[in-house]
Amino acid sequence: MLSLEKFEEASEVVKRVTLETKLIFSDYLSQQTGNRVFLKPENMQFTGAYKVRGAYYKMSTLSDEERQKGLITASAGNHAQGVAYAAKCYGAKATIVMPTGTPLMKVNRTKSYGAQVVLYGDVYDEACAKALELAKENGYTFIHPFDDLTVATGQGTIAMEIFKELPLVDYILVPIGGGGLATGVSTLAKMLNPNIKVIGVEPAGANCMQESIRQGKVVTLPAVSTIADGTAVKTPGSKLFPYIQENLDDIITVDDKELVVSFLDMVENHKMVVENSGLLTVAALKHLDVKGKKIVSILSGGNMDIITMSSVVQQGLIFRDRIFTVSVLLPDKPGELCRVSGIIAKESGNVIKLEHNQFVSTNRSAAVELRITMEAFGTDHKAQIMSALEKEGYQPKLKATNI
Repeated sequence: MLSLEKFEEASEVVKRVTLETKLIFSDYLSQQTGNRVFLKPENMQFTGAYKVRGAYYKMSTLSDEERQKGLITASAGNHAQGVAYAAKCYGAKATIVMPTGTPLMKVNRTKSYGAQVVLYGDVYDEACAKALELAKENGYTFIHPFDDLTVATGQGTIAMEIFKELPLVDYILVPIGGGGLATGVSTLAKMLNPNIKVIGVEPAGANCMQESIRQGKVVTLPAVSTIADGTAVKTPGSKLFPYIQENLDDIITVDDKELVVSFLDMVENHKMVVENSGLLTVAALKHLDVKGKKIVSILSGGNMDIITMSSVVQQGLIFRDRIFTVSVLLPDKPGELCRVSGIIAKESGNVIKLEHNQFVSTNRSAAVELRITMEAFGTDHKAQIMSALEKEGYQPKLKATNI
């Protein structure tokens, strides 16, 4: 069983490998929600995520013989780096099985700690099955990324740090993939203050824990689909499930679109890169129907590769109406393109791409299509530009934006 004594022990042990991640008060998110919002920036850990806590604490409880057999685990990235780094500290060999779609940065960072990486399967669950197979074949010691009470104890040390800084915290929001972090944080939080509310947050496309709670038993989703790769888990931990049932007050799910917008919020207002799974608790703030509460959002990690980051930024700008595409029909004669661009320029729109289609009509003189992709200041400015085009006799139609 999870105990206060073990949490206290783990809190001392993990100090050897963790950086101090003091709470950050978010004036922006506080104003947005009417609460006092604090961020727990585990994305600033040396390995880029909280996972080193559980991995290192688990490794500290193993015998020398168990460590020297070689360690193996499966992970979408953050636990992989935690195990690889912890193994390096103990001078042990580590093998990490990662899904084939794992961002390159996470793969390379894991290798940089000296671990051998095996890419297998489309999702975590398939990688985990492969890791268990390799463990049996080679006699490796398997370290589960979440369904292990010792690992969960290590992750729960985050709650100890939160209470030391903010003893009267009302709510803690915690991301859920398999449930290790949520188990550790919620169990310790309830030990320290039974009245606190601990809310789990899952991607809408990978809500295995929410569905398990609903059915009262551990269930496996037929498939998962989310940009939050670190929490793309089909089956939650069976050893952890009773603790989640007892200590978690609720589970919120958020759509991928909300994560995209939250990424821009964090970059623009806090100058921090937080990966999609780490943004779950930021996006969930808008779903809480409370005011005037002290809320801590755990930012679980920040390991995002540049290509993913670029895609998220572009999509975020589109979702915020900072970039949009409009189609207008105009006669195919000199000066028409200049006239349209002049209208947009007068309204301070910035054209970034033009597509001219002469074959939209059999009568080119009557109408050709011009698709304009442009930058705007937001939704109101976008409406202003559309209105200006309409006043000049055009009939602008919004189109899907493809930058």
